[in-house]
Amino acid sequence: MTVDDDAMVSAAISRDLRSRYGADYRIVRATSGDQALAALAKLALRNQPVALIASDQRMPGMTGIQMLEQSRSQAPTAKFLLLTAYADTEVAIRAINDIGLDYYLLKPWEPPAERLYPIIDDLLDDWREANPDHSADVRVVGHRWSDRSHEVKNFLARNHVPYQWYDIERSAAGQQLGDLAEASVTDLPLVLIPDGDTLRAPSNLDLADALGLRTTARQPLYDLCIVGGGPAGLAAAVYAASEGLSTVIVEREAPGGQAGQSAAIENYLGFPRGLTGADLTHRAVAQVGRFGAEMVLARSVIGIETRGPVHAVLSDGAGDLEARAVLVATGVSYRQLAATGISELNGRGVYYGATASEASQCQGDDVYVVGAANSAGQAVLNLARFAKRVVLVVRGPDLERGMSRYLIERITAAENVEVRCRSEVVGCRGDGHLESVTLLDNGSGRTEEIATSWLFIFIGASPHTGWLGSEVVRDDKGFVVTGPELLGSHDQQHWPLSRPPYALETSVPGLFAAGDVRLDSMKRVASAVGEGAMAVYLVHQYLATI
Repeated sequence: MTVDDDAMVSAAISRDLRSRYGADYRIVRATSGDQALAALAKLALRNQPVALIASDQRMPGMTGIQMLEQSRSQAPTAKFLLLTAYADTEVAIRAINDIGLDYYLLKPWEPPAERLYPIIDDLLDDWREANPDHSADVRVVGHRWSDRSHEVKNFLARNHVPYQWYDIERSAAGQQLGDLAEASVTDLPLVLIPDGDTLRAPSNLDLADALGLRTTARQPLYDLCIVGGGPAGLAAAVYAASEGLSTVIVEREAPGGQAGQSAAIENYLGFPRGLTGADLTHRAVAQVGRFGAEMVLARSVIGIETRGPVHAVLSDGAGDLEARAVLVATGVSYRQLAATGISELNGRGVYYGATASEASQCQGDDVYVVGAANSAGQAVLNLARFAKRVVLVVRGPDLERGMSRYLIERITAAENVEVRCRSEVVGCRGDGHLESVTLLDNGSGRTEEIATSWLFIFIGASPHTGWLGSEVVRDDKGFVVTGPELLGSHDQQHWPLSRPPYALETSVPGLFAAGDVRLDSMKRVASAVGEGAMAVYLVHQYLATI
């Protein structure tokens, strides 16, 4: 929909949108805010979704921002584009927070192929991603408190595979599907793939194969093998492949890493409204594919060997993959919480990290979150959209030490969020799924058992480096030592060449590390992306020496 009281501007924007998008979308034109709201009401009555509303800011009777704000109730999923003059830029920026404005575009937008269509393409891509056609979705039938059901849904979500979830105990359709498949308890979860066989309690590898995801490499030898598909690994793949290096990523679960599960990344340069970890991952994976890098999924790397001028990456059951250079970008995972009874309830009400799937299932419930860094804060705000109440449990005296100010302000302002400082979860109890947690007040020493079915944990990180051999120097926590730090008096013996190691090079020449897995890295998405790009520059230097 386009809204503008200036007939020439209205005609121009409608013409440009119709010429590019008219075959796939109906373009509705309005010449006032009131007319636009009336048209939106008719579309809502017909159950016709609105993908985009483009409005001029300066209109008599109602500004563009006011019109967009009022249109949210009738078109809740629509993307908002504001057409504005340079003098209204500050107002437009405020609207990003105030009404969820997606983009503001300075007039004029000539030529549209350069200044208009790329913006609209991105907005419509995002809208389609958030509002998919469900007719060809994968269907998952399982139990709400099944750890394997949770793992399957997580695998599908993180690999951007649309699916519909059916709880076999709470959904009549789920019970019917289970009966039709003659499924026993041990068969759950069922995964029903359109035009494919029904999978019964599949492994991630079985699931990936059935979905057509690549699980083996095409070539025996690459210029660069990247182990880990988080922000550092994806950035490295984009730069390496775009610069002509034959490149492959090996990822044991799904691209995106820990950042891919983030409900909101709001301080990433170039995205003033922020974006979800899933959105960032989706865009990065598209770039990786565009430049021709391969991605091998559902394979765990179990070791690495140096074979003359190449390195062999060893994986579980997929054979060896050789590369002239290797980048370790395996990132970190949340540390396990030391609480009585918690291990038996993992995936059954106790979760490390949180996806949109878990958040939506917390509708009307009380939810507990453990942690005090940005990841915990983002999860709290996402969960608060669905839960009756969210309690953030913080071991320290306040949030200021580990969380960004903008998150603290939003958490403090949220009516259904409570922060409990100087507190710890010391116990979990439940029969088949989480039923209660025990909180310890560190000030008084008192404990309290509280009923809840949801506990989400964000308490620091441990690196994925257990598969690296003893030749790769790590600190006592498992983080990889790189570059000049290898030349300290203690580790000098571990560097075998006369030349000094490159900045991100490990104690094994040609084996690099980037992102959170590296000792003293910044543990931020932007810095991981930067290190991934930097690693490719160093790989070029290394390859020139062999």
